[in-house]
Amino acid sequence: MTTDPSEYDKVMPIVAAHLAKVERAVGRTRTSHARQPYATARQALVEALHDEDAQDVPHQVVDEFARRISEEPGMLPF
Repeated sequence: MTTDPSEYDKVMPIVAAHLAKVERAVGRTRTSHARQPYATARQALVEALHDEDAQDVPHQVVDEFARRISEEPGMLPF
């Protein structure tokens, strides 16, 4: 399947804005909940994502970020 390059140019600013929201939520949660229990970190991350209007992040991604915040806060990609 071939994608029109102009479609890419239209979508990328939307994708970048969404990723910035996720990055802010993860960073804020990492700062406030590093090394706290997984359930606590996950709930805080869910709330931060909601505050950023980025609650559509897949559950598996939220789970992985929360695990990393809880277990190894210095190892996140953001």
